[in-house]
Amino acid sequence: MPKAAVGGVKLHYDEVGHGTPLVFVHEFAGDAQSWRLQTAFFARRYRTIAFNARGYPPSDVPEDPGAYSQQQAADDIKGVLDALGIAKAHVCGLSMGGLATLHFGLCYPDRARSLVVAGAGYGSDDPESNRKDVEQVARRFETEGMEKTGEFYAHGPSRVQLLEKDPVGWQEFRDRLCAGSAKGHALTMRGVQMRRPTVYSLEERLKALEVPTLIVTGDEDEPCLEPGLFMKRKIPTSALVVLPKSGHAVNLEEPEAFNRAVLDFLTAVDAGRWTRRRADSLSKSGILPAESRR
Repeated sequence: MPKAAVGGVKLHYDEVGHGTPLVFVHEFAGDAQSWRLQTAFFARRYRTIAFNARGYPPSDVPEDPGAYSQQQAADDIKGVLDALGIAKAHVCGLSMGGLATLHFGLCYPDRARSLVVAGAGYGSDDPESNRKDVEQVARRFETEGMEKTGEFYAHGPSRVQLLEKDPVGWQEFRDRLCAGSAKGHALTMRGVQMRRPTVYSLEERLKALEVPTLIVTGDEDEPCLEPGLFMKRKIPTSALVVLPKSGHAVNLEEPEAFNRAVLDFLTAVDAGRWTRRRADSLSKSGILPAESRR
């Protein structure tokens, strides 16, 4: 079972395929296997790597709460690249992994060929309410265990879309979640979700981001819709894909549409055809060219 040593923490990873590296970073309720519908598809063209975050066995579960943070999540992506001898990679993340991917691009732009930031931004619209919800769920992991809390979490308002579309897929998602570490999930909740900066607080850094970026969200993933629009408007090299009738786990709900959007994006980036937004597409008028309003 391969593991990458990142500092004093060993992170389990799966690798398949050959070519340009493409790293997948999972969400809070997932693990490396959450990307199986993507790695099977992209391994035909790319060297695909999916790893378990710290706190998610068979990766290590550090007991020190200080070992978990948004910055550490970004550093772990870099650490996996370093351990595998990869200078630069495409990075694709969902939710917790999407924000880790975004912060990786902000902190280490020279290591990123591109960024796919999917289902990201939860907690940005109401940080105080988010902190209360996170603390409640963290306590449930600690007091009620993984099975009971995982069942509760898997029925969240942005998870029921997967249940409706694909009950078998939802059951696999639920079972994978419930097989995790209650301690790891509680530590991750408090260290990453509770303390991470909002997307809106990153405005000036987003404006300076030049790495090609694809933002993906489901139209029923309410906490991530406005943050997705915000990122699109601030990152000059970004595009936004909104998948209809979709919740949070867009890669599982709509794998064909998700894979196609990501493949088209990566193909454009690799061909050198992904460019910054044209300055003349920005005008205070919806129809008049910018210079005509001076």
